[in-house]
Amino acid sequence: MSDPVPGSNADRSLVGSARRITKLAWPVLVGQLSVVAFGTIDTLLVARFSSLDLAALAVGAAIYMTVFIGFMGVVLAIGPIVGQLFGARQYAQAGRQVHQALWIALAMGCIGSTLLLLPQPFLAIAQVTPEVGAKLQGYLTALAFSLPAALLFTVYRGFNTAVSRPKAVMVLQLCGLALKVPLSVALVWGVPGFGVPSLGVVGCGIATCIAMWAQLIAAVVVLRRDAFYDRFELWGRGLDAPDRPALRTQLRLGLPIGATILIEVTGFTFMAIFIARLGAVPVAGHQIAANLVALLFMMPLALANATSTLVAQRIGAQDPRDARRLGWHGLLIGCAVAAVMGGTVFLARVSVVALYTADAAVAAVALSLVAWLALFHLADAAQAIAGFVLRAYRITVITLVVYVGALWGVGLFGGYVLAFDTLGISPPGLTGARGFWVAATAGLVIAALILCVYMVRMLKRQRVTAMSPRAD
Repeated sequence: MSDPVPGSNADRSLVGSARRITKLAWPVLVGQLSVVAFGTIDTLLVARFSSLDLAALAVGAAIYMTVFIGFMGVVLAIGPIVGQLFGARQYAQAGRQVHQALWIALAMGCIGSTLLLLPQPFLAIAQVTPEVGAKLQGYLTALAFSLPAALLFTVYRGFNTAVSRPKAVMVLQLCGLALKVPLSVALVWGVPGFGVPSLGVVGCGIATCIAMWAQLIAAVVVLRRDAFYDRFELWGRGLDAPDRPALRTQLRLGLPIGATILIEVTGFTFMAIFIARLGAVPVAGHQIAANLVALLFMMPLALANATSTLVAQRIGAQDPRDARRLGWHGLLIGCAVAAVMGGTVFLARVSVVALYTADAAVAAVALSLVAWLALFHLADAAQAIAGFVLRAYRITVITLVVYVGALWGVGLFGGYVLAFDTLGISPPGLTGARGFWVAATAGLVIAALILCVYMVRMLKRQRVTAMSPRAD
């Protein structure tokens, strides 16, 4: 069997690293864009359906992402673990890690679905109106049934990315989107001739649930029929029983990752929950800006995933010099791309917001928030790539600590103080939704600076430690 691990004879210049990262990143990007398109399509449809449904979507999406992303982070511990085993050609061991990740995903799915079915604590924080609350409850109920499928598919995604097979994930994510679009249109607006009622935001949740389970079933078929996966011995012995040492290893890495992602997401999604207190128009404008930021973030996230995967593989292949080089190059490339994308969207912000809504009040709110987009996006890209590189080295606690202080302390808490003027000192231009965005941007800048400095110092320490005849 030929060596399937990329990188052994690769061009190791910046251009060479860009080629290697791009080869892995573009399918990840397309797949991630298809996932974000779920929310984008829902936002576009519901924004034209009613402002109450859009407000329910904004809060509901924030609650769902808080639950899903946190648990997803725990499951994604499979990435660096399998990446290093794949780089070392320990294929059967990598397959066993998949089985243990499935148990973790099932457990996380049960807990997460319960939280979505009983969302009263979230609703109390949001303080939504009864009309919005009723729509929100139905939306979250539908998503509760989709969550287990989403987390199980995360195992498939993390595993395939770790073994340099992101196209296998991309194809299924695009198929899920192709199913989601007509379902959402039909269920949001209804199809009277076929007896399909108009469900508004609840229809979005039902469409997502159907698409996610179909996507998971397709993933199982791919794993069983594609000969590439035979080396991992995924099926010959059935599903392995829970293995305490393996589960402990994944949870030791995954829990800090999950907590880190949860803090990152809640630092942003709780903005929507708090902004909901200001009324339907501010939270609707925030939803547009938030969706736009999420779309832009897919590029640095794809580059971060690709960089982290390649770094982990080179660590497993006992090539520390190339691992360090890829980590540094990935950060440079990601920041350059983010600067260009953020600046372009900022310059075209009026036209971009007009694509989302014709409501002048909602558009005015969105434009005031998008004004911070370029700096927000650049800092977001830098901290994400640095954090993913550290994750490839199984360094996770520092990112968690930084996020608590920067994203929760400065971003969320500082935003609350500014937005609601709790101290009576907020400038008029920094109250309301804009206060949250200013504080969130400041928090991301602080996180990016700390993590980038830490990553660079860590790579230098790795170079000194690896100084030996074998390092070359």
